[in-house]
Amino acid sequence: MSDSLVVCEVDPELKEKLRKFRFRKETDNAAIIMKVDKDRQMVVLEEEFQNISPEELKMELPERQPRFVVYSYKYMHADGRVSYPLCFIFSSPVGCKPEQQMMYAGSKNRLVQTAELTKVFEIRTTDDLTEAWLKEKLSFFR
Repeated sequence: MSDSLVVCEVDPELKEKLRKFRFRKETDNAAIIMKVDKDRQMVVLEEEFQNISPEELKMELPERQPRFVVYSYKYMHADGRVSYPLCFIFSSPVGCKPEQQMMYAGSKNRLVQTAELTKVFEIRTTDDLTEAWLKEKLSFFR
């Protein structure tokens, strides 16, 4: 039942930005951080970053508020191949307000579908977001 729960729509401008981000040609790490605009009941763009490591990205996320992140990551495989997976990261820190938590959790599936992403991860503390953590998560998708 929670799959059909939609609390917030996705901002049309954000939809277009996500579509362009999906097809970007650059080979550096990049991120789009999104938040819920409670008044408009809409997922909106908060910030965009180019050439950002997982550790730098971690510093940009609030410690006590949820956020959605779409992260384009330059992934070096053990056999030498390089890929650029798009990862959806739901930062849902322990200790946020329950109503805020519900708005984000209820909006997550719609956003994942809108962005057409398959690599979906969740962190409960921003400290979890490290390069080692991301590589471990991505290794399951080989």
